[in-house]
Amino acid sequence: MKVTVVGAGAVGASCAEYIAIKNFASEVVLLDIKEGYAEGKAMDLMQTASLNGFDTKITGVTNDYSKTANSDIAVITSGIPRKPGMTREELIGINAGIVKTVSSSLIEHSPNVTVIVVSNPMDTMTYLVHKTTNLPKNKIIGMGGALDSARFKYRLAEALEAPISDVDGMVIGGHSDTGMVPLTSHATRNSIKVSEFLSEDRLQQVAEDTKVGGATLTKLLGTSAWYAPGAAVSGLVQAIACDQKKIFPCSTLLKGEYDLNDICIGVPVVLGKDGIEKIVDIPLSEAEKAKMQESAEGVKKTNGLLEV
Repeated sequence: MKVTVVGAGAVGASCAEYIAIKNFASEVVLLDIKEGYAEGKAMDLMQTASLNGFDTKITGVTNDYSKTANSDIAVITSGIPRKPGMTREELIGINAGIVKTVSSSLIEHSPNVTVIVVSNPMDTMTYLVHKTTNLPKNKIIGMGGALDSARFKYRLAEALEAPISDVDGMVIGGHSDTGMVPLTSHATRNSIKVSEFLSEDRLQQVAEDTKVGGATLTKLLGTSAWYAPGAAVSGLVQAIACDQKKIFPCSTLLKGEYDLNDICIGVPVVLGKDGIEKIVDIPLSEAEKAKMQESAEGVKKTNGLLEV
């Protein structure tokens, strides 16, 4: 199992670290355009192997896609990160060109690769890969919902004053501060609906805090977060590599599901060795359906800025 991570910045390096520590891949290739940067990150990570007990080989390369040949899975994290006050949508101009070049370079050397897109605006970048490559739709996955759901569960556990292992919840919709749809009606604490424990006002606050989870961290850190995004990516990679058949909310190309067409947006999917193996249709309340449609309109507006 060979995994390539394009972009050796904070998110990419964190992603490579979590994949290596989980010890399911034989090799992780870390690629960056900055001379020596990926090599340095790879060396630093490999020096933790004996300490963290993994045998995954991590290789760093500078802009040489031939070293990524025959990758089973590739993760695209490259692009400029958010700065305080920036929306994910404001990154589109620069990041679209980067993602287009990266995806074509990856596929040239690994025609059967499964691509996971992390670069923002993520839903639109995932759509761009669909429009500019010949990969089947099940092999193009946008990572946003897994991260947003982790942030949702963090906020739920905080509100419930409960251990996070007791809490389950999911976020669908667009990966943006306004487009996320935290499914409070489906959220549970040990199989009991959280509405049994929290007021409607408190649940609404949890949802709002979830939606600005990335912006909150960007304001505190001065740049995008990396630990949780890296962990979220590693979860998707492991589900595919180990054929786990796990359900994650991921950005995928919809063709009528959830009454949406020709759009990549976050919905629950089953992930296995073939990538997205099934789109899971879950019942939504009328309010959730309305929010999902509103989210889709926002994503389509951003997609309209693409030059493809």
